[in-house]
This record gives sequence, C-alpha cells and structure tokens, in this order.
Amino acid sequence: MADTAGFNERNIEEFRANHGQLGGGFAGAPVLLLHTIGARSGAARVNPMMYLADQGRYLVFASKAGSDRNPDWYHNLLAHPEVRIEVGDDEIAVRAEELRGAERDTAFAEQARRHPGFAAYQRKTRRVIPVVALIPTGEGTAPADRTGRTSS
Repeated sequence: MADTAGFNERNIEEFRANHGQLGGGFAGAPVLLLHTIGARSGAARVNPMMYLADQGRYLVFASKAGSDRNPDWYHNLLAHPEVRIEVGDDEIAVRAEELRGAERDTAFAEQARRHPGFAAYQRKTRRVIPVVALIPTGEGTAPADRTGRTSS
C-alpha cells in the first residue's frame, strides 16, 4: 500500500506541475484527479486515474489493475457521490453515477479499444469492472492551483 500511495503522490505532483499532463506510461492519456471522502474514515482522498470523455461526462473505470476487489475510491463514490475532480488546471464539482447494462458495456468496450490494458484487466478478474460517470453539477469550476484548492 505504501508503494501505491507513493506512486499516486508522484503522479498527483506531476499532474499539477504540468497542467494535467503525465509522462511515462500515462503520456498522452487523459488523466484526472478524483477527490473523494472515505466511505468509513471520512478522510479526504485524491486518486489519479484515466478517464474517457463522454458527452460532457467523465467516465472512470474501477479496474484496480484487474484485482478481484473494487478499488477504495469506488466504495467512496457509492457512499459520497458528490465529489470534485481536477482536469487540467480546472477543478469541477461532479456527481457520480454508475453505468449499467448496455451503456456500461459500450463505454468499457470503447475504453478498452483506446487503451487495451483495460481489456487485460477485465480478463484478469471474475468481477465486471464498474464504470462510473462523473457528471458536472455546474458548481466549483474555478481553476485549481497546484495544491488543488480553487483560486478566488
């Protein structure tokens, strides 16, 4: 877990320093920072993740690299669906809604087409990887500074 936390922290710092862009294995990929509240702890959390833009929504995929367990951020969104994201230099208030059925399948297939690692993640696990739509609420769209706080 410490390795994951360090990896995430380095990516968060790089994301903010480079206006939402990451290098390495994420070079050129659309990445956002998801801010959640811990489902049990109530603690603030930030997770970098790839997304798929979809008609004004941001779709995220609870792959956890093909683990048989959903990632913590997924459980956090179920408990507290009103969250915020950082995309580039903007901070956006969003509401999380899980996609189901054909809509989920179509979105996942598109993400797997664009980024084949997601297809590999699905093959590694027995669970159906959840797809969550982050829908802007129209609140809090001020540009974020490098600490993630909105500017006034």
